[in-house]
Amino acid sequence: MFSGIIEAVATVIAIERDQENVNFTLRCPFGHELQPAQSLAHNGVCLTVVSVEGDTYTTTAMRETLERSNLGDLQVGDEVNVERSMPIGGRLDGHIVQGHVDETALCTAIEDAEGSYVYTFDYPENAEMARHGYFTVDKGSVTVNGVSLTVCQPTDHTFQVNIIPFTFEHTNFHAIRVGTRVNLEFDILGKILSRLHHFESR
Repeated sequence: MFSGIIEAVATVIAIERDQENVNFTLRCPFGHELQPAQSLAHNGVCLTVVSVEGDTYTTTAMRETLERSNLGDLQVGDEVNVERSMPIGGRLDGHIVQGHVDETALCTAIEDAEGSYVYTFDYPENAEMARHGYFTVDKGSVTVNGVSLTVCQPTDHTFQVNIIPFTFEHTNFHAIRVGTRVNLEFDILGKILSRLHHFESR
């Protein structure tokens, strides 16, 4: 489990295909502290560390992960938001994040809010997925590229988030442009409540 509070931005230094899998090697400020078999969220995707060398480490993404997330878009030099799993007894500063990306969204607008930024994201409108909790609600939580954020101005397929300067500078939000594809994980509480409603209405 994660909290959506990004610890660092890692840089992709190598990408190697192995049949249907892709091995990503990244350089990270706390790379030397990692151990094989440890879980890290990468742009919100939970992946396992398979090897560590100095301040670099390698992790593997399988085909389904690459297709469901934006990890398949990564190139050498790209920045990735990383967060280690939450320790038992740790503070939940963001919200409950599983590290299971639900789908991707496209950035459609970036507005300067006189010091902060307002980003608009658009994801596929799908009534069946919405019935299972894949939607956003005003002032609810959403995870964008692993960052725990508060939803503003939601519609059936769009929402906005406000990004303060600290978040802009310390995550890869500073690299997002109009047209950039980002990972979304919808709030687990919404999914659970939607599922309960489905069974109660049967």
